[in-house]
Amino acid sequence: MMTANPEDESGIERLKDFFLARQPILNRQQGLVAYELLFRDAERGTAGVKDDLTATASVIAHASELGLANVIGSARGFVNIDSTVLMSDFVNFLPPDQVVLEILETVKVTDAVVSRVEDLARRGYVFALDDVIADSPDLRRLMPHVAIIKVDIFGMDERQLRSLSTQLRSGSKKMLAEKVETLEQFKLCLDLGFEYFQGYYFAKPVVMSGKKLSPSQLGILRIMSQLASDADNGVIEQTVKSDAALGLMLLRLVNTPAIGAGRRIETLGQALAILGRRQLERWLQILLYAEPGKHDRGMSPLLLLATTRGKLLELLVQAIHPGKRALAETAFTVGIMSLMDVLFSSPMEKILEQIAVSDDVRNALLAREGLYGRMLDLVEQLERGHDDHAALADAISAHGLSVEDVCNAQLAAFEWSNEVTRSAS
Repeated sequence: MMTANPEDESGIERLKDFFLARQPILNRQQGLVAYELLFRDAERGTAGVKDDLTATASVIAHASELGLANVIGSARGFVNIDSTVLMSDFVNFLPPDQVVLEILETVKVTDAVVSRVEDLARRGYVFALDDVIADSPDLRRLMPHVAIIKVDIFGMDERQLRSLSTQLRSGSKKMLAEKVETLEQFKLCLDLGFEYFQGYYFAKPVVMSGKKLSPSQLGILRIMSQLASDADNGVIEQTVKSDAALGLMLLRLVNTPAIGAGRRIETLGQALAILGRRQLERWLQILLYAEPGKHDRGMSPLLLLATTRGKLLELLVQAIHPGKRALAETAFTVGIMSLMDVLFSSPMEKILEQIAVSDDVRNALLAREGLYGRMLDLVEQLERGHDDHAALADAISAHGLSVEDVCNAQLAAFEWSNEVTRSAS
């Protein structure tokens, strides 16, 4: 059996050589329960699956450096494995209670493979089968040892999907629909009995006429408007106090270590005095995405995505323009606001008619133009595990950044977002 030596620099590439993407996996209530972790070899241009699996194996061997908990928080991480990785000791670097080992469709099912999967399953590892397109003898050999069956629905019509889901539906096995990109696809898969859903359908704007904002969202927008109009602190404090739930959420959020206030904030007046208006506005933007009462249904994927985007944009702009704090703070706002059309089910143009923003922010959100727009486009590519590695590397280099800069910023943004989300939910 192949043995991984984390100290062997000649055989194991370092984390700085990878693009990292985490793609959300949602449950039937649209709460986030897991991420698929994708590691792409940044040095090989448009690398194929083989190179990507080399990257995956390398990162597994350096799981302690990666800080798995920082990347996935309290969710699970789905990690792709081929037969080489499966039969090696790489998997021993991954905690069984935090990962799902995803067996790729390219794995040849041999007696040795079945035995290895059976052994790891006994040790507590959870397995998923990737890209299942039909029932087969190989599938049936592995079926007793896997918990999740993944179905790539891209290009499938409704008849094909109904037929396949009927074949695969089995007592204790859960089906996961992959590449779900529209609300209609989600609803169809929901109807067909799928338990999990992977894709960015939840982050696509769907215009709903007559949608009403929640009382807390209206309260937050009212306070943000007061901040923008330079209202007196006492007026702002009274507005927050008029919504007890909002006040408690805000106090809980501003007392997280992510704030770095240095001492506990016990009153709204203190929050205003210690944080300042700019920081208070940041936390209000985050609270717009919070969904109280969803603890039993999984984390809010939109809240996680928005906070990660905001922090990653902030860190990247800070790396490009060190010392220019105002630019970094504006970048954070662009990241958070980039999903408000989804949050409010309204076109971005209409939202920007109601929320005053600078021309730079407007151009970034509507046309992906200017520094903030280009950085937002880069972050969106990273989220989806962009296939054109050479173009992504060129885009990073054009901003004077290295792949290592981006990866370090991603890890910091993931950790920060996980912490903030726990406090806001």
